Amino acid sequence: MEFGAHLPLMDFGGNPYTVAFLRDYARTAVACGFSTLSANDHMVFASPWLDGPTALAAVVGDSGEATLATTVALPVIRGPVQLAKALGAIDVLSGGRVLVAVGPGSSQRDYETVGIDFDERWLRLDESVQALRALWRDGPPFEGRFYSTVDVDLRPRPARPGGPPIWMGSWGSPAGMRRTARLADGWLASAYNTTPEAFAQSLETLRHELQAVGRDAASFPNALATMWCYITEDPGGTSRILRERLVPVVNRPEEMLRERLAVGPPEDVAAKLRALGDAGVQQVLIWPVDDELRQLELFADRVRPLVVR
Repeated sequence: MEFGAHLPLMDFGGNPYTVAFLRDYARTAVACGFSTLSANDHMVFASPWLDGPTALAAVVGDSGEATLATTVALPVIRGPVQLAKALGAIDVLSGGRVLVAVGPGSSQRDYETVGIDFDERWLRLDESVQALRALWRDGPPFEGRFYSTVDVDLRPRPARPGGPPIWMGSWGSPAGMRRTARLADGWLASAYNTTPEAFAQSLETLRHELQAVGRDAASFPNALATMWCYITEDPGGTSRILRERLVPVVNRPEEMLRERLAVGPPEDVAAKLRALGDAGVQQVLIWPVDDELRQLELFADRVRPLVVR
């Protein structure tokens, strides 16, 4: 199992939102051996949220050889042309290290903000993936009901021939697995919306769907995003993080989050991660919710050795 780290884009309280802090975080993550730095995406949210692509661009020079991932980007909200331009530029500047996970987003407020019908999100998402690929490659344009790339030239092209790989963000529904098999280069699941048992079941569904469309299931990658993280031996600290930081934002019951997230003593967190690895998870992207730099170090020193043997 590999590990990546979400950039600290959400304000859980006291986030400085400075370039210096983002750069320190990226350098710390790289020094701790995290292989991916990722950025989630929202227009409006219950808590202040720094723009994801902008944050990725800010840490390019401090990210070493780490993959720079969106987890997920919202091509329907942003528009595929605008998103392709921004992420293509980051791919150029990083020397071809961008991975683009996309999804429709679950916030109706985001759609209301940009004036797009929330009920159109799935049809638009399918088209937007095809539009992104057409915008990043030399080949025929894409023409659909909602989007067209005819006469749109976004040079310079991304550093990676054909553009960055595009993964599909999905909580694991059968429809999501069909869409992933049909359109994507990988699957990104959500940590607080799954369990090892549910992930294994969805992964089996995905493998059947991949085989049905003639794709190699064995080589198809996956990852688990938004693994909120706080390593502590103090039961009171665990409860405080869950109750004060996560429950109000994630809007899930405290006991569900306690069971699923990387919050608590190192041994307990490692046991959760080993169960996910046994279920087929290949990479987990953690997101420290307090004392972020120290939490990256604690995870690398106290948790990862108990998972990766």
